[in-house]
Amino acid sequence: MRQTVIAFLLFGLMVWGQSGEPAAQTSSATASERASCEALGQTRNLTITYAGIASTQDGTTYCYVKGILPPAIQFHVQLPLPARWNGRFITWGDGGKDGDLDFADHRVGEGYAVANSNTGHDSGAEPGSSFAYENRQAEIDFGYRAVHLTTVAAKTLVGGYYDRSPDYAYFEGCSTGGRQGLMEAQRYPDDFDGIVAGAPANHYQAMNAVRVWLLQRMFRDDFAGALAFDTDGDGRFDSLRKMEMLADAVLAVCDRHDGIADGVIDDPARCDFEPGRDLAAMRCAGDKNADECFTTAQIQTVRDFHAGPRDSAGRPIYSGKPIGSEAQWSGLFIPHPGNRFSPGAVGLGGDHLNYLFYDEDPGVAPANMLDPSSPVDPAAIPPEWAWWNFDINDVTAGKGDVMSRITDATDSDLSRFLVDNDGKLLLYHGWADGLVAPQPTLAYYHEVVKTTFGGDMSAGRARARLFMVLGMGHCRGGNGPDTWDRLRPLVDWVERGVAPDALIATHLTDGVVDNERPVCAVPQRAVYTGPAGGADDRANWVQGNFTCQ
Repeated sequence: MRQTVIAFLLFGLMVWGQSGEPAAQTSSATASERASCEALGQTRNLTITYAGIASTQDGTTYCYVKGILPPAIQFHVQLPLPARWNGRFITWGDGGKDGDLDFADHRVGEGYAVANSNTGHDSGAEPGSSFAYENRQAEIDFGYRAVHLTTVAAKTLVGGYYDRSPDYAYFEGCSTGGRQGLMEAQRYPDDFDGIVAGAPANHYQAMNAVRVWLLQRMFRDDFAGALAFDTDGDGRFDSLRKMEMLADAVLAVCDRHDGIADGVIDDPARCDFEPGRDLAAMRCAGDKNADECFTTAQIQTVRDFHAGPRDSAGRPIYSGKPIGSEAQWSGLFIPHPGNRFSPGAVGLGGDHLNYLFYDEDPGVAPANMLDPSSPVDPAAIPPEWAWWNFDINDVTAGKGDVMSRITDATDSDLSRFLVDNDGKLLLYHGWADGLVAPQPTLAYYHEVVKTTFGGDMSAGRARARLFMVLGMGHCRGGNGPDTWDRLRPLVDWVERGVAPDALIATHLTDGVVDNERPVCAVPQRAVYTGPAGGADDRANWVQGNFTCQ
């Protein structure tokens, strides 16, 4: 289980999508199809670096085009052969800090023309957040410019290749891709007919600041509050028994709140877990740290993770981690053998504040971002600065405001996209997401309904729907149902007027479906209405035994 969680986190930290180079040219394209594709290399109003026939991993032949959008945005487009094109276009969202070109072979196989970019930098040369060091243009490209220009350029290529514009244009993305989707709805409402935005990291600066604050909670005072234990005294954590105990304790309190004992918390907001009370029987004797118990400092860490930070004046900064996400904390925040003693949050956000938070970058990240005791040299050229130097008060002091205006996608007035253009927005977020907290997504949706539709939920649901997915982690994974076609419900909504009341999601174990149920659009939730007395029977966890109420 531990390895599964870690593997999932690494997947979520990289990219929501498929990546890798297209397969070599195949002979399944006709000479005419090959010539039409290669002719795109001569497109006069775009800088094209390559145009040729390629194939997906399963052998679907398509036209592959790469280009450059000055100064540094690389983009590419996967164009199904004309006879296979379904008339639709997708811009494919990114993950993490991006820096590469991602493929959506499965959508190409379905007939979609697909575009993606590196958002203006190459992670092979400038890993993590380092691309943004003293580079405002790179920050703007990453924040919003790259996705929009890639979409415009790709539509030009679609028109040139098929001799007509796409019938419908969509955006599909999760995590950073979710933020990109909301940014498009807010800044460029004409780009798409419909947007799928999953687990959106749209409160980008506060989210990353809090991620670092949580690292500080775990690392402070020589790991006194860390939720792990060094059993052999070698100075490195090797036991995560505390995390297992914490996750079990949370489920013991909250699992049955939805009437079903299935190892999943339906709605963390309805859970009344309190670590001081519910971990009391597991306190360390004499408050001396040991493997299967919690010290006072560790119980405070649990409180901090659930509550999130406040500044010195008591003002909340951002949401804490949802109750039910505890299984993911070890992979993200605790150095242990399973993550090679390099927690995911260090790799993903340890250098964020160096380069992407302040108007003027404080300095480059140290080579070793895992040792808060190691010195950094602010007088070096360039100066050094580390995440353990960060003060959470800088958020409410406005020191990240300039970058927030570039990267955050929190404007709740979506009138131009949803009302003027009759666009459709499908939001989803896992209730057990330990990487990007789901609570702000729920709050943002209600703000959209309030601002754009005057608080009329019925009017809001006619154009924007949110699905809070029980037990799902970041974009997918977790103990709850997490698998469905992310795009199909939106296509049916845009093109056929069939609004999705529920997403029918499944959970698979070893390739076998062992949990299926509807994920209902907010404000409804799925209620068990199957055979009386059978709610805890896994055989009854099928779509027909649940009703949206």
